[in-house]
Amino acid sequence: MRMIAVLGLLGISAALSLSAIAEDGEPKHSIKECMKTCFKGPLVKKVAGGEASDEEKAKLHEMMVSMAKATPKKGDAESWKMKTEALVKAAKAAVEGEAGAAEALKKAANCKACHSVHK
Repeated sequence: MRMIAVLGLLGISAALSLSAIAEDGEPKHSIKECMKTCFKGPLVKKVAGGEASDEEKAKLHEMMVSMAKATPKKGDAESWKMKTEALVKAAKAAVEGEAGAAEALKKAANCKACHSVHK
């Protein structure tokens, strides 16, 4: 029974990662759209606060994957990769219900850390 649950979670994770990339390999969501929905909107706060539904957690993960695949207007590519990978990892942990996911998301969602370099 555990094996089925583990395989199910792996399948969901793979599907979430693939769904955030459009057929042409481009991100499904723009950086601006991700910022508006996740950071200015309530999505990050709801997930970090433990109030989000499974669908909302999946949407956050999808958008973070898209953002990680996008190219920022300015700043170092390695810095962008490091910051967005932390967001993707934290969102994935929230989807999978891992302990400490909320704290990881709060830490990764540091607006000033990204905006001072990439905006």
